[in-house]
Amino acid sequence: MTEINCQEACTNGCVLGENCPHLAYRSAASQFIAETPLDRMLEIAEESLQRRRRQPPKWVSQD
Repeated sequence: MTEINCQEACTNGCVLGENCPHLAYRSAASQFIAETPLDRMLEIAEESLQRRRRQPPKWVSQD
């Protein structure tokens, strides 16, 4: 099986199709989207944003 960086290669959709090693995640995400109301998704996003705001800043060093 060919190893690819999905984050870069699959920006316009999965390039491996049925050979994708992440099919389980894709089906779980599709199920979440189908079963979760938009209002609940927005609540989840807001909770995540609030958690990140409470954390100290993460500095990235570019050496």
